[in-house]
Amino acid sequence: MVRSTCRPVMPVSLNMNMAMPSWFDIIGLSPDSQEDEVGIKQAAENVKALIDQEVKNGIPSHRIILGGFSQGGALSLYTALTTQQKLAGVVALSCWLPLRASFPQGPISGVNKEIAVLQCHGDCDPLVPLMFGSLTVEKLKSMINPANVTFRTYSGMMHSSCIEEMMDVKQFIDKHLPPVD
Repeated sequence: MVRSTCRPVMPVSLNMNMAMPSWFDIIGLSPDSQEDEVGIKQAAENVKALIDQEVKNGIPSHRIILGGFSQGGALSLYTALTTQQKLAGVVALSCWLPLRASFPQGPISGVNKEIAVLQCHGDCDPLVPLMFGSLTVEKLKSMINPANVTFRTYSGMMHSSCIEEMMDVKQFIDKHLPPVD
């Protein structure tokens, strides 16, 4: 079963404060830009509430994969690394790890220290440059079991998706959510 949730509409600083679908405010697009810590943490709490609801509905948390594109991928990574629910994995597409400086320098001790992560990025992404993906994967490998982190890049892909990437996502989901009897 796949659940999708829509982003709320809110003013975004980077968009001249015009309202747009957004999980949290985006202030800048450089690795050292100020981040909306309150908004990121609130968005993560909202996702954690969705996970709790799925668990109440009978789906074990270890059968849940979080995933998203761009801001949704960033939120998925942050949520997986801060939740107390053991998850099956994360699919993080064309994104970054928000509030990365708030995480420890070494391995995390939470329930998801062995979580499987598929991180994908286009090498021509002008919006979230590949450098963001590279910084993120290095940080992830220092925090969780590096053998469980897969980083794929796609030649010529901009801030979008491609068939090859979707096939990699399908393989990841098939591997980490095998059918139940």
